[in-house]
Amino acid sequence: MLRPACCQPQRPTTKGPTRGLEAFGRKVTTTASHLIGPITDPTSHPHYQTAMTEIHKQLQKPTLQRGVFAIARTTPTDLVRSKLSSKEIQSRALAYVPDELLRNIPASSNSYSLFQGFQASFPDFTDDGKKHKRRVSRGRKMLDESPVQPGSPHAVQRLKKDKASMMHQLEMLGVRKNMASSEIREIDNKIANLHGMRKIILDRLANLEKEEAVLEHDIMDVESRLDEAQELADEAESLAMATPNKSEEDLSRTEEGFMSQSIYEKLPAANTPPGKKKPRNHRKKTLPILHEHFEPGTMIRSMRAHQDNITALDFDAPFGLMVSAAMDDSVRVWDLNAGRCIGTLEGHTASVRTLQIEDNFLATGSMDATIKLWDLSKAHYDPQGSQEVDEEDEDLAFVNPNDHAVDPPAGSMADCPLFTLEAHLDEITALHFRGDVLVSGSADKTLRQWDLTKGRCVQTLDVMWAAAQATAMGSSDGPWRQTSRSADGSADFVGALQVFESALACGTADGMVRLWDLRSGQVHRSLVGHTGPVTCLQFDDVHLVTGSLDRSIRIWDLRTGSIFDAYAYDHPITSMMFDTRRIVCAAGEDVVKVYDKVEGRHWDCGAGITEAEKAKSPAIVERVRIRDGYMVEGRQDGVVGVWTC
Repeated sequence: MLRPACCQPQRPTTKGPTRGLEAFGRKVTTTASHLIGPITDPTSHPHYQTAMTEIHKQLQKPTLQRGVFAIARTTPTDLVRSKLSSKEIQSRALAYVPDELLRNIPASSNSYSLFQGFQASFPDFTDDGKKHKRRVSRGRKMLDESPVQPGSPHAVQRLKKDKASMMHQLEMLGVRKNMASSEIREIDNKIANLHGMRKIILDRLANLEKEEAVLEHDIMDVESRLDEAQELADEAESLAMATPNKSEEDLSRTEEGFMSQSIYEKLPAANTPPGKKKPRNHRKKTLPILHEHFEPGTMIRSMRAHQDNITALDFDAPFGLMVSAAMDDSVRVWDLNAGRCIGTLEGHTASVRTLQIEDNFLATGSMDATIKLWDLSKAHYDPQGSQEVDEEDEDLAFVNPNDHAVDPPAGSMADCPLFTLEAHLDEITALHFRGDVLVSGSADKTLRQWDLTKGRCVQTLDVMWAAAQATAMGSSDGPWRQTSRSADGSADFVGALQVFESALACGTADGMVRLWDLRSGQVHRSLVGHTGPVTCLQFDDVHLVTGSLDRSIRIWDLRTGSIFDAYAYDHPITSMMFDTRRIVCAAGEDVVKVYDKVEGRHWDCGAGITEAEKAKSPAIVERVRIRDGYMVEGRQDGVVGVWTC
């Protein structure tokens, strides 16, 4: 039976990849027959070479490659995934790591591998955050969202799936916690290493500053010898000019008989150097910065300076020279860089109540009613002690290893005294100098202004007369009033003062702070506020800070004369000083009270904190000084502590 042409079965047409595969098969068959044939050297046969050339051409065609993979109906990735599990793939990937990389793996305390950490840190595959998620059909979504009976197998399967997902999340959270803990330990190790490096660099900086101090001392010594040599040369030159030569002597002999000697020849020459040299100001050329890198409240050193209550102390610069005075009638000079006593200043017949050091000049006021000026640059000492000195000079610098007071040798400060100022009738309780002007306050109820170039008193200010004048003029400060806190008479009449050019601030036992004009000798403003004697004060271009026995610190605005700020303590204020950032004061405790003006907070600094851990009770702080965050405090037992603040 004949079928129509349209119903005849058609043979599949060999096109595209099928035809290429057939041609490739024929070539391979031909090549195999040549390889197993009787030919001894198939490579030299022309048919073999032709067949191999054709095979290479066929393999380079992309269509043939696609045809081979089209037979399998899948991609190479799916082929691998269908044969191997994920764990097998991971193990095989690790198995192919070269032995050189696996040989020197550093030991780690982490219980999780790097791959586990990567898995834990990879974003969660949630429906909202998943970027590459499989497409789910609409019907599948409807089945998943459909309600399920609680007791059905499908519900049990879903709960098991949710539990497995939660357990996996819990495991990943544990891995993340372990990773965070490991990072914290690594950071702690790095911080410890940085602290060690910082300590090494701090020691290096300390050695550099020591070398700098020694070199600066040598430079000052060379400068002093240079000045002396220059003065000797000038004196020799003047003598040579004043000495007559031979012709002048002959002329004078011939004229001696009929000419009288001129009286002008008996006068000294105009260029004759004075018998007394003007003291030279030795200003430090460098400033130490080591203390700036310590934590606030760190003790630098502690020294047994005296055996009795410290009455006054001051220092010129951080790690520079310090002068301390006590009730044992001694005045000692210290090298803060080396922690050594370099000499004792002798001359006063009673205890020194107040002192100030500025550059290399020192002024001391004593209970013997005198003021003495000293030039500390003339001290004979070596800052390094007996390390590099001759045998005859090896005892000029002293260290105190056993914490006992050591008397420095007589003579190390023999050239330091300059002159003595005598005019007060009672003990000196306060003084301050700036430039060539010094102002002192005494228990004789007067203030005296001194000219340091001439060494004499140029003005006397009577505090009681100023108070009477204010009463007569009806001033708001009223007459002199004795405060209740000074009824025992132990408070100083003039507790503190400071001078700047023609401006003078003075705090007295009546609790008043008077601002004087030295040009007119009059009080142009009185600050009323304290209810006890004023014991300390200091001012800058804007503010005046005062401390009193009424247990308060007051900050005044000099532009308006009003109180800017005030704060109180539990005990009377005996000493106070401020720098650019901090106000420190001694308030009858074993610590120094510190007020940070920048941060606006109060904190304590001193031996009372560090010694409390050792169950010790240090003495009360009596005097305190601070410069550029470098604080020195003196206690009632004669110990001096040096701190960073």
